[in-house]
Amino acid sequence: MNDYYDPGLKQDRLNLLCTHSNFVFVKGSVENLELLEHLFNNNNFQTVIHLAAQAGVRYSITNPHVYIQSNLVGFSTILECCRSRQISHLLYASSSSVYGNNKKVPFSVDDPVDHPVSLYAATKKANELMAYTYSHLYGIPTTGLRFFTVYGPWGRPDMALFSFTNAILKKEPIEIYNYGNMKRDFTYIDDVIESVFRLMEKGPPESTPPYKIYNIGNHCPVNLKDFIEVLEEKLGTTAIKRFLPMQSGDVPRTFAQIDDLIKDIHYKPDTSIEEGIGEFIHWYKEYYQKY
Repeated sequence: MNDYYDPGLKQDRLNLLCTHSNFVFVKGSVENLELLEHLFNNNNFQTVIHLAAQAGVRYSITNPHVYIQSNLVGFSTILECCRSRQISHLLYASSSSVYGNNKKVPFSVDDPVDHPVSLYAATKKANELMAYTYSHLYGIPTTGLRFFTVYGPWGRPDMALFSFTNAILKKEPIEIYNYGNMKRDFTYIDDVIESVFRLMEKGPPESTPPYKIYNIGNHCPVNLKDFIEVLEEKLGTTAIKRFLPMQSGDVPRTFAQIDDLIKDIHYKPDTSIEEGIGEFIHWYKEYYQKY
């Protein structure tokens, strides 16, 4: 609920969740060990899905301390609470950013990821190492989820689809880095939710130690220029484009190898960008009714 981006959007999301009778919201920080211990001690949690983090590659370049606190200190409190209560399964968000500038594609969970190009990526790699250690030492079953460019309704305003849409409708230029020579494995939010739900239902890893990582991606990289063309088509207008060089911390492409995901949960994320962008535009215009 911080102000990294519009708290009003976060509050509106929360209002929707609060309409569910079995949903409880507690405002606090994952860095607050005392609060987390209180919650764990007073609830019979069996599974924990940890998605809280300070996100954003570019923001991590100018605000590194925020990432240390939220992504490292915060994750350590989650691990400690899972250990003290012997949680049966912890699923946690990692990121495709851990692959850095790896040349081999598609990116496999078996590839080395020792050269992150942003602090955000470094904290996510650190999360995976921390989870492995807790699985090894304490037998806490952990599943890491390397998300690939998640997009869709209610998404983050700092992500390309949201910011491009906002700028295009305002007749403002959009900034296209690496002169448009970028590819992303865009993954629609519904596919992400279904994948996480099925992994939760599948239960903890059966390996020793009980630790596993999955790529959650579409296995279909899309050129950024093609992505923008689809967006222009759905909006019925042409973007004013400003082409810029590659930004520090960014990577030219992402591409998820998802064989393990398909084999283990019998599901393949496959929402096309045409469908996904269309759903986002429908939501955006409804939410910001002025358009």
